Amino acid sequence: MILRFHGHAPLTRGGVPVRAGWRTSGIGLLRIVFGLIWAVDAYFKWLPDFRNNLDDYLTGALKDQPAAVHAWIGFWVNTVGVNPHAFGYAVAAAETAVALGLILGLLSNLTNIGGTLLSLVIWSTAEGLGGPYKAGSTDVGAAIIYALVFAGLFLASAGLYVGLDRWLTPVLGRFGVLASGPLEVSRDAVSHDTLSGEQGRQRDDVVLPAGVRPG
Repeated sequence: MILRFHGHAPLTRGGVPVRAGWRTSGIGLLRIVFGLIWAVDAYFKWLPDFRNNLDDYLTGALKDQPAAVHAWIGFWVNTVGVNPHAFGYAVAAAETAVALGLILGLLSNLTNIGGTLLSLVIWSTAEGLGGPYKAGSTDVGAAIIYALVFAGLFLASAGLYVGLDRWLTPVLGRFGVLASGPLEVSRDAVSHDTLSGEQGRQRDDVVLPAGVRPG
C-alpha cells in the first residue's frame, strides 16, 4: 500500500500562522535590524546638510540619463525646488516613521507599504533608477533592494513577531489591516482556518494496489 499525504492545513493560533520559534524570532529580529538601518538614514535626513543640498542630490542623478528618466527626475527637481526645506523635513519625518514602525512592529502593513513606495521614489529619483547603465556601472541602486525587503516583511506579517502588532491587530478590529491583519480573508474564514489548524486536520490520499479494497 502506498500512502501519499498532501493538502495539510496550515497550523494557526488566533488567525496567526504558527512557525518554528527560531523562525518567528528571526523574522522579528530581521525587521528590527532593518528598522535600525532606517533610523540611521533618518538621522542623516534631519541634519541641515541634507535640506540645504536636496536640489543637488536630485540634479546629480540627471547626468547621462535617457530622456524619459531625465524628464521624471526633472519633474521632481522642479517640484522640490518650490520649497526644498519643507520637502527635506517631509522626507526626514517619513523615514523616521518607517524606522519606528519597523523597530516596534507597529502598524506593519501600513509601514511596509509606505516604506516600499518611499524606497521606489528614492530609487527612481536620487538614485536615477540605479543608472545610467553603461560600461563601468556596478549596481542597480540600494533603494530597490529596500523595496524588496519591505515586500518580504509584508508577506511574512513580520509585525506579529517580536512586535506590537501581535496585540494591536485584534484590538483594531476592521482596522487591523493597518497592522498585521489579513487583507482579504474574512473573519469567518480566519476562524475556520484557525479551528482546522488547531485540530491538525489534513487530507490523505491512499493509493491501494489493484484488486484491494479499503477495509
